[in-house]
Amino acid sequence: MARPREFDEDSALEAALQRFWNHGYEATSMRDLADCTGMTTPSLYNAFGDKKAIYRLALDRYVRQTVEACSKILNSDDSRLRALERYFEANVDDVLADKLHKGCFVVNTALEVAPHDQDLRDVVSDVFDGIEKCVRDCVAAGQREGSILTSQSPTDLSRLALSAILGIRVLARTNPDRKLLAGVVRPFFMLLRTPGKG
Repeated sequence: MARPREFDEDSALEAALQRFWNHGYEATSMRDLADCTGMTTPSLYNAFGDKKAIYRLALDRYVRQTVEACSKILNSDDSRLRALERYFEANVDDVLADKLHKGCFVVNTALEVAPHDQDLRDVVSDVFDGIEKCVRDCVAAGQREGSILTSQSPTDLSRLALSAILGIRVLARTNPDRKLLAGVVRPFFMLLRTPGKG
């Protein structure tokens, strides 16, 4: 009979995620991960692998949570315009609620780790593509139902939305001001409410 693991894998990965998110990849050692998870370093290696493997698992965990939250809002019963408004509101509320100003773990990965690691670069690219697709589908559906009036391309609009989302996440790290972040979002929704101009 296999001996059961003597730790809570879910809790350990959440602790590792928070450590990486707060301090970054380079500033986190296996010793740090052992301390924050309450595990020994050998146990960490046996359970998850090396530091990069743990980082990848933590990133996957964050991505899963983020994509689920995004999908829940954008696939709600609201009009597509209202769903997009709620999605942006949630992004702004999320960064303002973070008193440590950690930013977005995916964006942090894009800036710190992904330029030097193809595997993590692919993960980041897939996340950004996924957000863009969700917004593009939402915009196209909104145009069909009539809640989104512009005839601008859903592809162009989704890329503009992605830029705004990333901008919110980066700006909030140093200047978490609601008026500033709302100003980043406002022109996007003005465009969605403007008839024609395709």
